[in-house]
Amino acid sequence: MSIAQNLLELKKSIPDHVTLVAVSKTKPISDISEAYQSGQRVFGENKIQEMTDKQAALPEDIKWHMIGHVQTNKVKYMASYVDCIHGVDSLKLLKEINKQALKHQRVIHCLLQIRIAEEDTKFGMTEEQASSLLSSSELQVLNNIKIVGFMGMASFTENKEQIKNEFSILNKFFENTKKAEAQNSNIQLETLSMGMSGDYQIAIASGSNMVRIGSSIFGARNYQK
Repeated sequence: MSIAQNLLELKKSIPDHVTLVAVSKTKPISDISEAYQSGQRVFGENKIQEMTDKQAALPEDIKWHMIGHVQTNKVKYMASYVDCIHGVDSLKLLKEINKQALKHQRVIHCLLQIRIAEEDTKFGMTEEQASSLLSSSELQVLNNIKIVGFMGMASFTENKEQIKNEFSILNKFFENTKKAEAQNSNIQLETLSMGMSGDYQIAIASGSNMVRIGSSIFGARNYQK
């Protein structure tokens, strides 16, 4: 099927309240254009340079999400346009995002990445670290960022019960944190980004309202240049 057909079929299985981030990493501009022509406006990339090159060549109303691990020294390259940064896992990174956003007189949305998978390879904060960050006085003065929610990745496993359990743990933390949320102007917890091509339906059933899907839209990725 074409990218347009894939998108049409995929959207039938995604409720209206769930935001679809089309993961376009490694994909050519022509593929993103086809998805754009089909109405898709939110795209996710995991390399800042690749995203920046694509952003310059594509329509301005696209919302670009940085979904990969972010190095502080690379934030400046995307600060003028990035809509949301998913993989925020430290106060140091938030301070740099705030610094670069201020230069462009913007407020950049951020998701705290919470570690829910059993694998050691996944980045992210513990629940305790996230709670500590959200209540810290240092966060309160960062006026050019807004923490809008959490992001998590489940273990890479065929065990659906384990995946469901990991997503449910993050959803519970998200809901509890929302209730106890400090009245900081730069915290507005409304987004729970969980679920990819292989597990997005479990994620949605577990409370996700943002899914990151690539191969089900664009087909298998080509990592060879």
